[in-house]
Amino acid sequence: MSTIRIDDPDDPRIAAFRDIRERDLTGREGLFIAEGEVVLRTLLSPASLCRPRAILLAEKRVDGLAEMIAGAPPAPPVYVAGQAVLDAIAGFPLHRGILALGAKPAPLDAATVLTGLGEDAVVVAASGIGNHDNIGGLFRNAAAFGAGAVLLDDLCGDPFYRKSIRVSVGAVLRTPIAAPRPLPALVDILEAARFEVIALTPSAGEALSQLRPGGRRALLLGSEGPGLPLEIIARCRAVGIRMSGGFDSLNVAATSAVALHQLTAGRP
Repeated sequence: MSTIRIDDPDDPRIAAFRDIRERDLTGREGLFIAEGEVVLRTLLSPASLCRPRAILLAEKRVDGLAEMIAGAPPAPPVYVAGQAVLDAIAGFPLHRGILALGAKPAPLDAATVLTGLGEDAVVVAASGIGNHDNIGGLFRNAAAFGAGAVLLDDLCGDPFYRKSIRVSVGAVLRTPIAAPRPLPALVDILEAARFEVIALTPSAGEALSQLRPGGRRALLLGSEGPGLPLEIIARCRAVGIRMSGGFDSLNVAATSAVALHQLTAGRP
């Protein structure tokens, strides 16, 4: 594996990696930053739907990652810097010592994503989820339980935000994602594709534990606090998770894990 030495944090060749936190807030025009070994491994794997553009490593990480990077076709340019220079580039102490620049996949139409799924497919749909940890958690759970896709409405945060990718342990990079749509249009598309839309809400009369796997199901989750709009819940099959101890709901990522397990239990 050939590497390119960087000794100046202002080197124009690594401009895309500079001041990461500030640029997280402004976007990268179709690109994203991936952080850490697990996420890098996913980005370079055949399962990834994204293309690596460049890698920036602390010099102490080069030997341990050389074989993995060299085996990724096509091999992206690999820049190497001392820890102090790397921290200056990133704008904060980068203890993991691993960054990668990737290109997002071309946006897909939601109907196209759903068409190719099987008759027992389960997908996750989300509305108004702005917290990056929760977005990452949804994608991690969707991948862990074999969901066929994740559909987000136009009020959700960007799943390619660096923290969302990291929390998802790279699942964002290999999960089919449709272009965001307004929530009513998203429900229309799911219904047209013959998915039963199951709206998770604490007010539901039907318990999640009563559901059995089978058929095309879309698990619809809203933001913590406001939840899903009443007019949307009225269009769907409203289901709730029974609580004790005075609680009425779980964190949205935890809710997705419980519900996905219920909808996929026993599947091969």
